[in-house]
Amino acid sequence: MTEDDRTVDSAASSAAAAFAGDRMAARAAGAAAPVPDPAALADARERAADLGVGAVSDSVGTALAMFSRMADARTAVEVGTGAGVSAQWLLSGMRHDGVLTTIDIEPEHQRTARAALSGAGIASARTRLIGGRGLEVLPRLADDAYEMMFVDCGGTDHARYLAEAVRLLRPGGVVVMHGLITAGGPARHDSAPHDPAHHRSQAAVDAREALRTATEHDLLLPALLPLGDGLLCAARV
Repeated sequence: MTEDDRTVDSAASSAAAAFAGDRMAARAAGAAAPVPDPAALADARERAADLGVGAVSDSVGTALAMFSRMADARTAVEVGTGAGVSAQWLLSGMRHDGVLTTIDIEPEHQRTARAALSGAGIASARTRLIGGRGLEVLPRLADDAYEMMFVDCGGTDHARYLAEAVRLLRPGGVVVMHGLITAGGPARHDSAPHDPAHHRSQAAVDAREALRTATEHDLLLPALLPLGDGLLCAARV
């Protein structure tokens, strides 16, 4: 990435974060805006910090709310529940009767997220929390049943998640994957299997494979957005 690219990416992220802040201020002032309650969001972020897990930035959250609103999402699936920060953003953009299925391998994450979502006033009927590995749970979900899919669980399986998205999403649905720019950095081929650099190298290879898959797939219309750690977004055509 060139210095000019970094400048553009930083400006884009700053602008998106400022926009998200304006929307949250409007919500706090009582104006209609598809954003989570600021106090509830802050509570979920504190819970995430206590757990030691990441939480999406306001700029990424705004994008999630926008995509779920544009898709008129009644059903959505998320891989990587964390403390429920991204779930609040997704639900804020979904239909009022929408249901979010969110998957996480850590039971403590889901207990924390359930408490955070309840504290945000989100009815339990609007969420379905499933414990397990994403790529083991997703094959059990119905084909063509979702308008939105969000993946934020790290790892080296982005291309496999894309394949699941094509199966799960209805035409017009959207898949968003977080972490593609960070993971897509230069790969190293001289690192040992247990070296953290080796895992970063594998993630970089996988991220580039996911980008290539999204670009070449006949049923996906992709874009890479410089928000957070990089968002790969693709519409299911």
